[in-house]
Amino acid sequence: MEVRSVDVHLHMVGQTPEVACLNFTQLWREEPSLTTAPCRRSLSSQPGAEQGNTWTSYKRHYSAIPKKDEGNKRLWEQSHLLDVLEARIQQLQSDVLFDVKHSKVEFLKIPQRDKGHSPSKSQKTLLGEKTELPKAGQSSKKGAAMDNPSSKTHISRWIEKLKREKWKRTSKQSFLQHNLHDKVAKSSKGKSIKKQQAANSSKSSASMMLPGSSMKTISAGQSSKPVTKQEHATAAASPVSPPKPTVPENSSEAAQVPEELSRDAELAEVEELEQMIKQWSSTGSEKVIEDKDVNRDADTQLNVCCYLEACVFTGDIERAQRYLLFHHRNLSKRKTLTISSYNIMMRMWAKKGSLHHIRQLFILVDEAGLKPSVASYCSALECMGRSPENSPRVISRCLRQMEEDGLSVDDVFRQCMFRQDERDMVLKAVRTVQPDYEPPATAENPVCSLPLVKDFYTQREEVRYPKLDFSLSDLQDRFKHQLSLEQANSITIDSVEAMKPVTESMIRMRKLLAEQRVHWQKNLLQALRDSKLILGKSKLRNWKTDIYPFLCILRDEDYVNIMLQCLANLPPSGDSLLNMAKELGTRVHNMFCIQQKNHSQMVEKLACIYNSYAELLAKDTKSNNILPREQWNRLEMERSAGPSLLSDDASWTPVLVIQLGSFLVDLLVRELKFQNNILNPTQEKKLIPALYHMYTFRSNRQVSLDARLDRTDHLHIFAIQRKTFSPKRSLCEIGFIKPHPILMQIQSEATETKLTFDSYVMPMLCPPVPWTSPKSGAYLLTPTKLMRTVEGAIQHQHLLEKCRNEDLHAVLDSLNQLSNCAWKINKPLLDIIISIFNDKGSEKLDVPPPVSEAPEIPRFNPHDSSYTPQEKAHLKREVLKAKKKFGEMHSLRMDALYKLSIANHVRDEVFWFPHNMDFRGRTYPCPPYFNHLGSDVTRAILLFAEGKPLGPKGLDWLKIHLVNLTGLKKRSSLAGRLEYANTIMEDILDSADHPLTGRKWWMNADEPWQTLACCMEIANASRSPDHTKFISHFPVHQDGSCNGLQHYAALGRDVIGATSVNLMPCEVPQDVYSSVAQQVEEFRARDAAKGLKIAQVLEGFISRKVVKQTVMTVVYGVTRYGGRLQIEKRLKEIDDFPKEYIWDASHYLVHQVFSSLKEMFTGTREIQDWLTESARLIAKSGSTVEWVTPLGLPIVQPYHRTRNHVVSFNPRKFCQMLRSRVMLVID
Repeated sequence: MEVRSVDVHLHMVGQTPEVACLNFTQLWREEPSLTTAPCRRSLSSQPGAEQGNTWTSYKRHYSAIPKKDEGNKRLWEQSHLLDVLEARIQQLQSDVLFDVKHSKVEFLKIPQRDKGHSPSKSQKTLLGEKTELPKAGQSSKKGAAMDNPSSKTHISRWIEKLKREKWKRTSKQSFLQHNLHDKVAKSSKGKSIKKQQAANSSKSSASMMLPGSSMKTISAGQSSKPVTKQEHATAAASPVSPPKPTVPENSSEAAQVPEELSRDAELAEVEELEQMIKQWSSTGSEKVIEDKDVNRDADTQLNVCCYLEACVFTGDIERAQRYLLFHHRNLSKRKTLTISSYNIMMRMWAKKGSLHHIRQLFILVDEAGLKPSVASYCSALECMGRSPENSPRVISRCLRQMEEDGLSVDDVFRQCMFRQDERDMVLKAVRTVQPDYEPPATAENPVCSLPLVKDFYTQREEVRYPKLDFSLSDLQDRFKHQLSLEQANSITIDSVEAMKPVTESMIRMRKLLAEQRVHWQKNLLQALRDSKLILGKSKLRNWKTDIYPFLCILRDEDYVNIMLQCLANLPPSGDSLLNMAKELGTRVHNMFCIQQKNHSQMVEKLACIYNSYAELLAKDTKSNNILPREQWNRLEMERSAGPSLLSDDASWTPVLVIQLGSFLVDLLVRELKFQNNILNPTQEKKLIPALYHMYTFRSNRQVSLDARLDRTDHLHIFAIQRKTFSPKRSLCEIGFIKPHPILMQIQSEATETKLTFDSYVMPMLCPPVPWTSPKSGAYLLTPTKLMRTVEGAIQHQHLLEKCRNEDLHAVLDSLNQLSNCAWKINKPLLDIIISIFNDKGSEKLDVPPPVSEAPEIPRFNPHDSSYTPQEKAHLKREVLKAKKKFGEMHSLRMDALYKLSIANHVRDEVFWFPHNMDFRGRTYPCPPYFNHLGSDVTRAILLFAEGKPLGPKGLDWLKIHLVNLTGLKKRSSLAGRLEYANTIMEDILDSADHPLTGRKWWMNADEPWQTLACCMEIANASRSPDHTKFISHFPVHQDGSCNGLQHYAALGRDVIGATSVNLMPCEVPQDVYSSVAQQVEEFRARDAAKGLKIAQVLEGFISRKVVKQTVMTVVYGVTRYGGRLQIEKRLKEIDDFPKEYIWDASHYLVHQVFSSLKEMFTGTREIQDWLTESARLIAKSGSTVEWVTPLGLPIVQPYHRTRNHVVSFNPRKFCQMLRSRVMLVID
């Protein structure tokens, strides 16, 4: 027996029956019917069905969630379905606002089916059909209720839900209907329309309305025609967006409109109310699925897409299909599927030419309540292009269906991202039915119309874009070199420490380390393969934990190399598990992105476009006035055939990156072991782990976790201050990975000669790809974001994508201009710095010393009773201070090692720094270690690759720049600074000729290394035959005078403040920091005269350097607390200042600095307070602070207040848990 409902059908959210079933099925009518999908449809085989006629019956079978004891409960479930349908019918009959007639529900005999396809499984509905679930009322089948006593309970529950739903809808409808009557009454000049008439008119309406919908049509008729089953099916098809009522052609069916409502104004008012009712009645489920801005499941949906892409990339089609069906059949998980999830599978089947599978996926999309996107039809057309047996009839139906969905063939070529030959296959399919079709040419980008830069773009006929000092062939060769570097994804370079003399100890340690790495590589490789074998065969119920596909996207050797590279970069003090997981996961993702681009055959097209783009920059080609962005766009449009340069691959979420990275970290911790007697063969031989996993705990005060390794190499926790475990404090457990001390000793003494970096860490060897959109620019293959954001923030990218292209032209062109600046290395200065670096460094010259120079960490036994509590506390503080100093010295040393090694690697090259920006619009070079925004050392060794003659005034500007670098003559005029430079020429030349053996005048400057570089440049220029013709590559910096205060002074029209920051003409440059220091000194002298002790102590210690940082950061929101810490740090740097007065002195000075600024800048504080209050009110309203810069860049503040959740616990039980968590594997 099978239950067939003639009138009441369950349909997809947001689709009419013709779209949801008939057209999709007709589209692939020549294919076999679906038998393996979770839902199966049977359409009547009436003649003329292909001409668009409707069908007589329509049924679904759900096999996603099988029920227990199907055979025993089959009859009861059939009767229960009857109860459900009858209850729904009773609800419709009892509603005074609707008159939906129905046919009776009857039993039909059908052939016997297999148990696996029992109709009893059809009681599960699809996502989005919540408002259309049948609700059981009183059963008309007495026997059915008697067979199962629990049926009454189910029926009563359905009835209660129906009553609540009906009451809510009726209340809202009555309110809106009352407003509608008021409008009608006013428009009809006193003629009242009674509520019953409105109900009857709604009742007689012939519009295709969903039962329970609040949408109505005003009608004066009293009779209604019974609703046919075709009309009722149409009404039930769109529970989310009910179709607007239409007037039938037959006058007997048409709703008659009163004459009083025939006027345009009245109809507009009625239509407005109807629109309100329609908006209220919509469930909004489709919006939740499609609107990325408000979708709370965005990360989960993105993870699903990433999983499917990984499976497809590795060729694991069965796993991808199973994963998709698992989520599709599980109604609670179906919300994690978007149209992109189905499109990934469609694209895969299109490559195989399987139209049958694509037809199945279209049906699944329909069942999920989703609307096919342009990418869905693109896959269908591609599949048809690959299958020569497909008839033009099928392609024509596909194109018609696209038009019905509001899409066109032009949209496919404009919006879709193609791989390999996908575009050619789509075009082949389209031209089968439209032989003369040509893809639309991309329209020229409109000119930027922002007032600030409008003239720049419109008035440039006589301007030519500058050329680089390279030939076309040279630029093309540089592109090939850079491309090979990025395809390798990593690069190994020589360390500058390799220049140190090699000792026997170094040779021995390097040999031990090399042997261990070979052993570790084998162990990791075998462990990874074993883990993959287990994960691949296991059937995990929680699909979120299945990372198996992401362990197959690269070669096993690539994962092992990534892990060993991470081990080599691990500091002696260890690193948090989170940071290590991010690092490993990000490296895997970057390598995967590069492999995807290689697989899509995009690299060949990129090379073709770049070789033509180089003609704009090469010196041996014709010059023009086209900008790099415009040239790249034009070339990309001309070469539109083939794969797209952009990719539509899903980006990995932070959770996925950390999940994959955590798995790799776990492999490292478990598999990396070595013999404990590797340095001392006399000890007992046993394996010990190279890494161990420990936990630290932080609350409002950091909880110290003291751990040590004893002779048996067990990890002991012997001191946890119990008083810190207060229920009133929030507690955070942080995983920490720490290397074994023996491993650190080996690595430290080995002083390895090689360093391995990711390719994006290095400067580019060719001009970067110009930014043409928020998704395209910078490196050739490495994915790069236009805007740097905090982790998890997505609103910035959404704002950028919503901007018109022309509004971002000024921002993109600015970044391109910075990126096209070529650089080279100042080799003589680099050699001097490396020599000092390898000779124990120099803290005075900002060259970090090696960790061997760090103070020794005190060792003591805290359980020793000979120490008093005060002595123990003091020793603990000293231990923590020594450990902190050791960690800081290692971090600074490694940072300098990376910078100098990279600079030494490119010492004979010309290179470029690609740029992007942060959320505020500040530009930064993409390479993190070595760039021109670094420290004094890195700035000093950088020169412009293209030199220019100094000219008549060039040498004078070099001298002025030298004086600026020394920090002297801050308040002297430019002429005074030049005069001072001429008086110290002897020291300048001595510094250039004998930097390390002479008078060393340059070492006392504020920026010593840049001062030395400038001395060398001045010496070379002054000794040249004609200094005006001397080709100089030296950068001369020009900076604003406390730029933050300049903005505030301009906003407030503050003349005094503007003068102090050089916004007003003056004979001599003004120095606001010296002015503030002078003002603070006056306050101090006044207080000292009154007998204030701290003011007397500070006599002679208030300088420009002490107050500079606080003055600079006040305008950026620094508080008095933060300012006090800044001044405290400066006072600690003064050797003669009494340390016991540091806190009181910093507390006193920060108040004086704030008071001085308030007097000097009258409008600054008021404006700052107004902006702060405005931001507070905006945040209180639930919004973020947003604005658009004059260059058209949208800005949104990413700051959010964090909340700490207090966890109550028993300290004793907690310590027991802690002991069980911290373990060290010995064997």
